Amino acid sequence: MLLLPFPPLPPLLPSTIAPMARYTLVYGIRLVPEGSVTGVSDATLALADGTTAGLTLHTIDGTIPQLRRSLDRSLDAFFDLLPGAEEEDLDAFGD
Repeated sequence: MLLLPFPPLPPLLPSTIAPMARYTLVYGIRLVPEGSVTGVSDATLALADGTTAGLTLHTIDGTIPQLRRSLDRSLDAFFDLLPGAEEEDLDAFGD
């Protein structure tokens, strides 16, 4: 039996994935009995440049397992809709 040496490996190509931008994710969660919320108002963020930005609040009703599933889907949808959520990022970091 004749064993041949392995062919040489091609040279490594430089990475095509640019460094990812860094962000601050602002969120808040509070669990209260269903039916006890009578209103929800938008919050306002004070930014370093002196401007403000709105923060939309959402409510979800259900059991703990339903809330977890709904929150997971909501977060997935949020990140999928962001500009810059490139296919390769979704492939590498998405579920």
